[in-house]
Amino acid sequence: MNICVFCGSSIGIHNIYAKAAQELGVLLAQSNSTLIYGGGNVGLMGVVADSTMSHGGKVIGVIPDFLVRREVAHNGITQLEVVESMHERKKRMADLSHAFIAMPGGWGTLDELAEILTWKQLGLIQSTVGILNIDSFFDPLIAQMQQMARTGFLPQVSLSELKVATTPRDILIQIGVNPL
Repeated sequence: MNICVFCGSSIGIHNIYAKAAQELGVLLAQSNSTLIYGGGNVGLMGVVADSTMSHGGKVIGVIPDFLVRREVAHNGITQLEVVESMHERKKRMADLSHAFIAMPGGWGTLDELAEILTWKQLGLIQSTVGILNIDSFFDPLIAQMQQMARTGFLPQVSLSELKVATTPRDILIQIGVNPL
């Protein structure tokens, strides 16, 4: 299974995020899943890619050309695809993926998660989408989503389809991967 992971180009201020990214990479490799991600060698992106690779897994990165020029492309992965824009990056990652996991990150991660949830709601994808809610990172966002459903701006069924877990193992199980 190809699992797309959206996550930060920073590691955050607590090592718990990097530890979870490392664990997720190990579990992806052990379950023979392919990591699809943003192609960077920095932050949680670099950690999950390095961890997957170092445990014998396959990693496909998709990165826009302008980020390659900033020298953040990961050249030590199985395959690196260079695209023209951020929009093309998101589309290509979606095309390659069977399921999606959002880990802690910033604006880019939030953008990717919102877009893939919108595509799922509109029926453009059928894939499972999950949130790896490490150390309650996503609690305020989940509360906002619940508010959107309560007030009639988000169908309850769309919210109920979102998978949420606090550990890498549990989120993989929820999206249909059997971590060994």
